[in-house]
Amino acid sequence: MKIALVTGANKGIGLEVVRQLAQNGFFVYLGCRNMENGLAAIKKLKDDGIDNVEAVQLNVTDQGSVSAARATIGKKTEVLDVLINNAGISGGLPQSALNATIDQFKAVYETNVFGVVSVTQAFIDLLKRSSEPRIVNVSSAMGSLSLAADLSNGNKMAVYQSSKSALNMYTINLAYDLRDTPFKVNMVCPGYTKTDFTGHQGTSTVQEAGQRIAKYALIGQDGPTGKFISEEYFPEPASCPW
Repeated sequence: MKIALVTGANKGIGLEVVRQLAQNGFFVYLGCRNMENGLAAIKKLKDDGIDNVEAVQLNVTDQGSVSAARATIGKKTEVLDVLINNAGISGGLPQSALNATIDQFKAVYETNVFGVVSVTQAFIDLLKRSSEPRIVNVSSAMGSLSLAADLSNGNKMAVYQSSKSALNMYTINLAYDLRDTPFKVNMVCPGYTKTDFTGHQGTSTVQEAGQRIAKYALIGQDGPTGKFISEEYFPEPASCPW
């Protein structure tokens, strides 16, 4: 049985990704900041007949928590096949480039960028033991420089958008470092999804968003790596105008 870890997984898109991977035969570790919320999510899944899941306390902004989660999972498995870096925050509104505070930038980058780096580096040894390791970093089309450069679009969030642009560049560099290995490393935009994160506004369902992410955890060795995928905006990964 293949094994996956999903961060920020006790609700919304993260929980749906857990569900879909578990339904595809994975044993899935559900990473959550609050263990009580994680256990409640596990109960929901088990009530639906999904038993191949387990919650683990994991706050991606706390190195001690990341190290403890690595130790916990490492005691139970020597291999991790899939890492989904899903945990993320928006940083609240407003987010003007001139008026957003340094504290806003720091908080968002701690989760959306530094948290991804921390978790990836902590679990890379387990991933390297997999025959088909996959890393999916959950990004956003809002991190696209080309789309954002349309100044007629008034939907600007300087903090959140720049964090996702930074995440995309980190992902490309990570894919480069792992280019001569079986790894497939990609960044996926789940789309404008109806969750707590968006105030339940959006054009995509949680199920659709989860499927978009899970797909790139399940790709074969002929699949892409180092690509940005946003099915809601761009039909082909290779042609995304970043």
